[in-house]
Amino acid sequence: MSPEDLQALWLTVKLATSTTIILLIIGLPLSWWLVRSQSIAATAFNVLIALPLVLPPTVIGFYLLLAMGPSGPLGALTSTAGLAPLAFSFPGLVLGSVIYSLPFVVQPLQAGFAAVPQSVLDASSSLGADPKSLLLRVAIPMSQRAVVAAGVLGFAHTVGEFGVVLMIGGNIPGETRVASVQIYDHVEALDYAGAHQLSLILVVFSLVILTLVYRVWGGSVFTQSGSKSA
Repeated sequence: MSPEDLQALWLTVKLATSTTIILLIIGLPLSWWLVRSQSIAATAFNVLIALPLVLPPTVIGFYLLLAMGPSGPLGALTSTAGLAPLAFSFPGLVLGSVIYSLPFVVQPLQAGFAAVPQSVLDASSSLGADPKSLLLRVAIPMSQRAVVAAGVLGFAHTVGEFGVVLMIGGNIPGETRVASVQIYDHVEALDYAGAHQLSLILVVFSLVILTLVYRVWGGSVFTQSGSKSA
């Protein structure tokens, strides 16, 4: 493999890892609130979170690019704070990936939390558990399969991103050129051998991850999550 291929693979793993960690940090309390709340705000959040499941990636990428631009709200915020622009940068890729992969983490977590018996939560509350303790000490331990499914789906979905990445990150070597973009470059250059080699690595990598999950947790890790795959 060429140095450019290795660099693209490393950047992909770095992006997927960063995105998955942020998604779990955000997704756990957010999913818990969405499951427990009956407010109109919760319904609105559910709709917004699910948008990436139906919108084309290029549409999401286009609006994110506008938001990150000089005249956009995110662009104005970073400029005021004296930070580098988010567009065509790795931090911008992370932000876009978090937004685009959010439903693939939140929905399995919601399904897992919804399956926790209310009687267990009531008993814990009667013993003095506050809302934070209910989440950390009761809901998450009882929803381990859903947490694993959410992490795996978030990671795998980020690895396979193309449209959002290309729209907001472009094709900058070492900064935004991830494996999916590198494969596209190989195809554009009619280098089918290079595209095949890199694609095969991603296929094998995905199969290994899924095989390990099924071997350790069983097939129910996905069926119990109630999530949709990419």
